[in-house]
Amino acid sequence: MTDEGRAQVLDRWRSDLSGWGIPREILERAPAPPWLAERSVFVRRAEAMKAKPRGNSYHRASEALPPGGAILDVGAGAGAASLPLLERAGKLVAIDQDEEVLRDLMAQAGGDAAKVATIAGAWPKVAAQVPVVDVSVCEHVLYNVPDLGPFIEALDAKTRGRVVIEITARHPVARLSPLWKRFHGIERPTRPTWEDAVSAVEAAHGSPVRVEREQLPPEPAFHDWDEAAASTTRRLCLAPERRDEVAAALVELTGAVPADPTTWFGPGRDVVTIWWDR
Repeated sequence: MTDEGRAQVLDRWRSDLSGWGIPREILERAPAPPWLAERSVFVRRAEAMKAKPRGNSYHRASEALPPGGAILDVGAGAGAASLPLLERAGKLVAIDQDEEVLRDLMAQAGGDAAKVATIAGAWPKVAAQVPVVDVSVCEHVLYNVPDLGPFIEALDAKTRGRVVIEITARHPVARLSPLWKRFHGIERPTRPTWEDAVSAVEAAHGSPVRVEREQLPPEPAFHDWDEAAASTTRRLCLAPERRDEVAAALVELTGAVPADPTTWFGPGRDVVTIWWDR
């Protein structure tokens, strides 16, 4: 791919992501920040992965990690991608913009916490603070990275072994598109998709990468149906008193069964692992 072609692919990625911005007039009326993530979701995911590591991303990282090797986790959350590898590793550097969720990660690390160093900040701004590692992992972050070139280049620069990235096949909030139409009368984008992500990563990396797609079981994201409905209401920029209305819409549009968490947002997670060796 020519430099011009690479630039065009990365520009398209940036442009497609910009389409997911919430219209200003809706955002200004929102009673709470819609993008605020519940830290409990990250903790539950980390707990589930520690108890039963699974998925292509875990296996690709594990097989490339030498005993006592070093891991970098970018956008670490509470450590779902990296903590299952910590028993084998000698060092983990975990990066996230949320200091509180990094404290959750340290708590989740338990007896292996001495192996963990955390850095609060945005990648690649904090890359200078990071040593070169054997394996870098980055899960469910790319759809929040419009400027993908420097992001991938910094991962390459800090990894001597393998880079493993996981994303959902569609934008993570695409499941709410019918509800945006229902409550606000607006159409949400359909791109970028995982194919667009692969093209953009290859453009940033400068060569082809490996790709694996799979269906994973639903995650225990929310404690109960009320929490799930409240989170969806906030993401839709609606007032809390409309939670019951949103819950009814979820049941109608998705077939969700409030008593069965596995039905709340579909039968499973369609995820894609993107990886390459340095």
